[in-house]
Amino acid sequence: MSYKRILLKLSGEALMGKQNYGIDPARLEQYALEIKKVKDQGVEVAIVIGGGNIYRGVQAEASGIDRVQGDYMGMLATVINAMAIQSTLEKHGMYTRLMSGIKMEAVCEPFIRRRAVRHLEKGRIVIFGAGIGNPYFTTDSTASLRAIEIEADVVLKGTRVDGVYSADPEKDPNAVRFEKLSFEEVISKGYNIMDMTAFTLCQENNVPIIVFDMNKPGNLQKLIEGKEQVGTLIS
Repeated sequence: MSYKRILLKLSGEALMGKQNYGIDPARLEQYALEIKKVKDQGVEVAIVIGGGNIYRGVQAEASGIDRVQGDYMGMLATVINAMAIQSTLEKHGMYTRLMSGIKMEAVCEPFIRRRAVRHLEKGRIVIFGAGIGNPYFTTDSTASLRAIEIEADVVLKGTRVDGVYSADPEKDPNAVRFEKLSFEEVISKGYNIMDMTAFTLCQENNVPIIVFDMNKPGNLQKLIEGKEQVGTLIS
């Protein structure tokens, strides 16, 4: 087994499934069962999930809402998603803790680094909601920062595509998928994997990133076992 402690970054959009917005129960179930497989192998799992299926701070500006206010609204959207995934994981017998960058003790614990690490050591899945609690930071940045804080072995960025390509594979049939890239190559070639804040945090702290297709059943487990190449490794 190649990783002992992982941070899994899921996009809010992925939770929509085939819907136009909101949360698709079938997709939640699929993710919960995928996570259970790796949890049962003894992997310590932390999760950061976006809120784009409910609300995006960037959209707020276009509708005349103040950027900072919009970002906070986006953070609350991530808590809704985090609660949904928490409930589904617990339905399948996993122990979880939801920790928030914004204090809301009725639904989640405030983020305290030592407590988060202790939860992981005790075998609980830790879900980080509400970003880092500040505007102007994406959930990608949250994933990078929390991964560094809890000393995760890797950031696993679950997306709709099975890795990093030379061009958009949905538009260019000749796009080539990379198995491995260095941080420097990604920056010099301008591949859009994460926002630069998130990406630089990982680079400076030597936390590898793997971009992979979370929607393909079994991919997460294959990635953890390291028996076959899944996604693109950036290190």
